[in-house]
Amino acid sequence: MPSRTSLRSLPLFACLVSFLACLTAHAENWPDWRGPNNAGISSEKNLPTTWSKDNNVAWRVELPGAAGATPVIWGDHIFLTSVDGEELVLICLDTSGKQLWKKAVGEGNKVVRGDEGNSASPSPVTDGKHVWCFFTTGDLACFDFDGKEIWKTNVQDRFGKFDIQFGLTSTPVLYDGKLYLQLIHSGGAKVIALNADTGAEAWQVKRESDAYAECEHSYASPMVYDDGKLRFLLTHGADYSIAYDLDNGKELWRVGGLHPPAGYDQTLRFVASPLAAPGLIVVPSAKRGILVAVKPDSKGNITDKAENYLWKFDTTPDVPSPLAVGDYVYLCRENGNLICLERKTGKQLYEERTHRDRHRASPVYGDDKIYLTSRDGQVTVVKPGPNFEILAENKLDEEISASPAISGGRIYLRTFQALWAIGPQ
Repeated sequence: MPSRTSLRSLPLFACLVSFLACLTAHAENWPDWRGPNNAGISSEKNLPTTWSKDNNVAWRVELPGAAGATPVIWGDHIFLTSVDGEELVLICLDTSGKQLWKKAVGEGNKVVRGDEGNSASPSPVTDGKHVWCFFTTGDLACFDFDGKEIWKTNVQDRFGKFDIQFGLTSTPVLYDGKLYLQLIHSGGAKVIALNADTGAEAWQVKRESDAYAECEHSYASPMVYDDGKLRFLLTHGADYSIAYDLDNGKELWRVGGLHPPAGYDQTLRFVASPLAAPGLIVVPSAKRGILVAVKPDSKGNITDKAENYLWKFDTTPDVPSPLAVGDYVYLCRENGNLICLERKTGKQLYEERTHRDRHRASPVYGDDKIYLTSRDGQVTVVKPGPNFEILAENKLDEEISASPAISGGRIYLRTFQALWAIGPQ
């Protein structure tokens, strides 16, 4: 029979269990590389501001190989793609850092430009029941949460060989039972919709463009726009952003004119993905190119139609994707400079220097903080708003090109060596 002391402890213990269960139940999922709604925004609170290799780290787990793919999180499951020797693998961990399973999906890793990427650059995507993973080899697979293979295919075998200099790194986007891929390269650009449950083709369309040479290559990822009334697939590359009907692939609108006016640069391939926020599409370009904000309800070719533009800006982030928070749009340049624009007008409020190193990861927002991740492993935490303020500078001293993921009060950072869980134990 339990003692009186233990009986008195039962209500407290029950409250503690209930509290912890509530925390778990309300942990926001991060289902794809840009998080909920493809926006790079988390609604979670009490996220860490400061950390180091030895401070405010829940755990660190060594990975079998380097990659730039962002982890995705659903409940207590974490998924990420990696290389393991020549194998291309999907790894599942739980939120304690324990590996639950690892599945080989393909083989034949290719390292790009020494330290810029490899065949595990695309990120997984999940809906809470299944997880889908894609590799630059064209290997595409679906697994359940127990690691059982549901289906597997090779996109190159089905839709044509890739012809792209640094590998097709685009991450598929999942929406309403379909998996959408943009295959934009010199071998024949296509947009594909697959049945997510079976891998069967729902539709495919040829993606028309007048781009040539390296401009035919795209390293960006598609996005879905959905404001509750209007919804479409947004693809990006080969000199255009093009919107398609999600159900049948019909082209709705396109915007071009993204190259510098001085002349056509045949090396300007798109890397940064567009931002699809309610009432706003922010379209980046490449390097010396421009950035435009256009109206989501546009129709036809709007390249020369001023009435379809919200504003234009003369500088683009070359690799990190744009971020919109409240009344402001943020652009993180490759050199670490952060630009803040008014969302409605595009007026520049500031351009300020952060950490001077390559920035390949896209900025994310949570708990009234913007996180900028540099290639050498430093994360600069910036206060959002019209006035620039650095809140913290955190160093891990491990190379990072993956964007952060946020879930359960933690920030997950995938370095070339390991997966770090930053935050409470």
